[in-house]
Amino acid sequence: MNALALLLAFFFAGQEPPAAHPRVTRAALSGVEKACDGRLAYSADAFDLLGPTRGVYLEGYGAVFSTELNLIVSPNLSPFHQSFSKIETTRIHDRKVERLAVLKQKMREIMIASASSLETMPASEQVVFAVTLFHYSWEDYSGLPSQVVMQAERQKLLSNATRDTAIRMAEF
Repeated sequence: MNALALLLAFFFAGQEPPAAHPRVTRAALSGVEKACDGRLAYSADAFDLLGPTRGVYLEGYGAVFSTELNLIVSPNLSPFHQSFSKIETTRIHDRKVERLAVLKQKMREIMIASASSLETMPASEQVVFAVTLFHYSWEDYSGLPSQVVMQAERQKLLSNATRDTAIRMAEF
C-alpha cells in the first residue's frame, strides 16, 4: 500500500497544477463585451443592437461571446401603418441581405481584437462570437440566417500568417 502511495505521489508531483495560467477575469470579458457593442452599435454603419454583448470564459475551452441584433433599424407595424406592401418587404429584405456581409466583416474584426485583448487566455483556447439575428414575423427572411457563429483558436487569430484562414463560420 505504501508503494502505491509513493508511486502516486511521484506521478502527481511531476504534473502541472490545474491553474498554471492566470484565469480570464470578468473585467477582461467586460472590456471585450463593451468593445463588441461599440463596433456593432456605435459606428458609421451601426446595427440595431437589441441587447448588450455577453461573454463567458470556459476554463480549458476559451471565451464565448454572444449578442442579438437586427441588421437594420426596420419599421414596425402600428395603428397608422398596419401592413407592409410587397415592395416595402422586398426593400427591407434586400437591405438586410446587403448588411449581412457588413456584419460578417465586423465579426471578423471583433474576433481578432478579442484575441489581442484576452491576454491571459491560453493561446490554444478558442474565441467564439455568436450573433443571433432578429426577424419580425411579417418579414421575408428567406436566405437570411437566424444566427451567425464564428470560432477560431486564439493563437491563430494573433498570427498574421494564419489569421485569414483561422476563422470557421457557421450559419443557422
